[in-house]
Amino acid sequence: MARIVMKFGGTSVADLDRIRNVAARVKHQVDQGDQVAVVVSAMAGATNQLVAWCQALSPLHDAREYDAVVATGEQVTVGLLAIALQTLGVDARSWLGWQVPLRTDGAHGTARIQSIEGDALIASLEAGQVPVVAGFQGIGPDGRVTTLGRGGSDTSAVALAAAVHADQCDIYTDVDGVYTTDPRIVPRARKLAKISYEEMLELASVGAKVLQTRSVELAMKQRVRVAVLSSFEAPEDRSGTLLVDEEEIVEKEVVAGIAYARDEAKVTVKHVPDRPGVAAAVFGPLADAHVNVDMIVQNVSDDGTTDMTFTVTGSDLPRAIASLEQSRAAIGYARLITDTDVAKISVVGTGMRSHAGVANTMFRTLADKGINIEVISTSEIKVSVLIKQDYTELAVRALHTAYGLDAA
Repeated sequence: MARIVMKFGGTSVADLDRIRNVAARVKHQVDQGDQVAVVVSAMAGATNQLVAWCQALSPLHDAREYDAVVATGEQVTVGLLAIALQTLGVDARSWLGWQVPLRTDGAHGTARIQSIEGDALIASLEAGQVPVVAGFQGIGPDGRVTTLGRGGSDTSAVALAAAVHADQCDIYTDVDGVYTTDPRIVPRARKLAKISYEEMLELASVGAKVLQTRSVELAMKQRVRVAVLSSFEAPEDRSGTLLVDEEEIVEKEVVAGIAYARDEAKVTVKHVPDRPGVAAAVFGPLADAHVNVDMIVQNVSDDGTTDMTFTVTGSDLPRAIASLEQSRAAIGYARLITDTDVAKISVVGTGMRSHAGVANTMFRTLADKGINIEVISTSEIKVSVLIKQDYTELAVRALHTAYGLDAA
């Protein structure tokens, strides 16, 4: 007997037929003799509608009331799935975040999990009941409902798996695993049987949409085994992708996968006085405005000034511009240039630690295709470049072939 947490995303519970399908899948797992807890998202499109209503009433709405509204999407789904399970003869009960309780900080809309008291859920599991838990939500220090941000149900599932000492956390999505790249762009992309936590974390952070970054970070920290599976395959088909420690992967690929992100914006701060503390003067206000900066390049000229180029997400660009314009006098820059016609391409693999020439292969491949690189960023197991957005698909296909990732 194993203890399993099964998480189902919005597309998996998009309508009543799909909820019935999820219930049948959960029953199949219970029939194997396993203790099962379920975490679900809101039905596909439900959260978008709730967010739109809040924004329509007030663009600067109270974040606490926003959370009270958007958390209702998961409340509907847990109740419906519990009913569907009961109809199949499975003892099930719905749980909201505050009932667990899943405690968070007070950052409404982007709350972070502080602790989970798993005793009640464990007692429910040991009594043979299936707890159906609302993902994405918790309870803040002031006793009010909080939400974890978009994709937060993945994080809820991993955190609950750690809290109830689950043997595995199964994340069910509309894809059947983690691929070497987006198979919609590269039909010959390969599904990975295993991928290390570090590789998945890097891929998630640079554009891969399979898992939410915070959920992978938490799985790596808590050593929760995570499987990515399709909710549309037969219940007995478990040929998805398993997230594991690097040591469990016997034959490591130099490059595990290639990710891309089109929602990028490049910002160049021109002719900044080249003096100590200027970087802090530029990036301090951005941090205060909660703008996440990614790739950074600094060019020093002969006239005593420097140009600073960096990237932010497209959604953060308006706040970045506003922050820099408010700080213009303190920074002393001449002008600000922005460009949203860019995409970030990243190659990721733990094998980079022991293989030379990975970056050179990337640069040479892009050059052969006539693709100009605007910014470069590296880490121990990742190389990212910024290119013009029109070349995104060409770059991904060429790099996928160059690193030998195409399926035979």
